Amino acid sequence: MLVREVCRALVPALGGPDGVLVDATCGLAGHLIALIEAGRPARAFAFDRDPDARALARQRLDAAGAGDVILVDAPFSSMAERLRDDGVARVSAILADLGVSSLQLDRGARGFSWRVDAPLDMRMDPTHGRSAAEILAAIDVGALTRILRELGEEPDAARIATAVVAARPTTTSALAEVVSNAMSAPQRRKIGLRIHPATRTFQALRLYVNDELGELDRLLADAPALLAPGGRLGIISFHSLEDRRVKQRFAALSRPPPVPAHVPMRADELPRAKFALPPEFAKGVTAAPDELADNPRARSARLRVLERIEA
Repeated sequence: MLVREVCRALVPALGGPDGVLVDATCGLAGHLIALIEAGRPARAFAFDRDPDARALARQRLDAAGAGDVILVDAPFSSMAERLRDDGVARVSAILADLGVSSLQLDRGARGFSWRVDAPLDMRMDPTHGRSAAEILAAIDVGALTRILRELGEEPDAARIATAVVAARPTTTSALAEVVSNAMSAPQRRKIGLRIHPATRTFQALRLYVNDELGELDRLLADAPALLAPGGRLGIISFHSLEDRRVKQRFAALSRPPPVPAHVPMRADELPRAKFALPPEFAKGVTAAPDELADNPRARSARLRVLERIEA
């Protein structure tokens, strides 16, 4: 998804014999392989907490002649620490493709989608943490209402939370049915056939189960400092909760520090920002029409890019 745009954004930062590439969300390694083929980094690291994704990524990397990529079994919130352990202080390019992967959606048994009846799991790493079913078995209406309202931006959060807590569903189909039955008539008319009534509920639970916004906040705090001068950070987001965080953090980093009041300074003494938004990516980029025709899932994807310009 957005492979051409990702290469256009990050390959310029990979020039030279010391280029280090980090894929924070490796998935099936599609972006990573394209970046390696186009940018030829000296070293490449790939993070993913999903064991199924790592296994398939390794097969694809080996087949592409990129078997020397270091695959890391960890969430991207631990990126800075794990890179330090490998003696890497600065990197040339970092990519994070947020959200759920095609592998997780397409394997119905993982419990990410209402399209296939399966146990309600939703964990990106199925060996750690509580599943969505376990959370719903213990949660109260107030807490679930907050999750649906804040993470799913669900207008019917209270109605849906009350119904879900009463039913305590344990499968994807059961949850989708409860949500559909609980949704108010005005909301049902508003969404029409555009989206499934349970879309926002599934999103909210998935974000909560995997602490996805917390992971993103830690990435936004740590990743810019890892960039070498000329290095770039690219983040693909899929909904407003993610994109808003990325946009605001990138904008803040690209502004110069404030000038102390009443302190005379020459122009060459004014503080300068250490980061900038590359002009062609200043407002983010979305999928081209040909990609949208082949992959409708790309319709909500937006790539934003930050570049380090000062040491």
